[in-house]
Amino acid sequence: MNNHVSAGMTPEELRDFYRRYVELANNRDFDRMDEFAHDEVIMNGTPVARDDMVAEFRRHTDAVPDLSWEIQELLVDGGHVAARLIDTGTPQREWNGLAPTGATVSFAETAFYEVEDGRFKHMWYMMDADSLRAQLSK
Repeated sequence: MNNHVSAGMTPEELRDFYRRYVELANNRDFDRMDEFAHDEVIMNGTPVARDDMVAEFRRHTDAVPDLSWEIQELLVDGGHVAARLIDTGTPQREWNGLAPTGATVSFAETAFYEVEDGRFKHMWYMMDADSLRAQLSK
């Protein structure tokens, strides 16, 4: 069975695809990333190898072992997905240049994706770094 989603996905299939991607991240099942991302993705305008994308996920979850992503809003338009998430976790190591304080942080992330041939090809994301800094400086 081919686990790759076919081209021309319906809006509901795209929503399900994205939910499974977030579930992969929350379950730390990064070895399955090839089901969701091309060998190379364009992330915030820069070509990034999927392996490097996975390594970045692992850096985040190594620093914040309980990091979780919760979808607040999910919109689909053609082959595009837009998501507003709340990310929550308790940093155990330096993360994004910030020392852990024992505080659990919760902050907004906004992400946009373009799906080509059943996998992410273009990804853009922004997180509320000011909120993160403020929570870790208390």
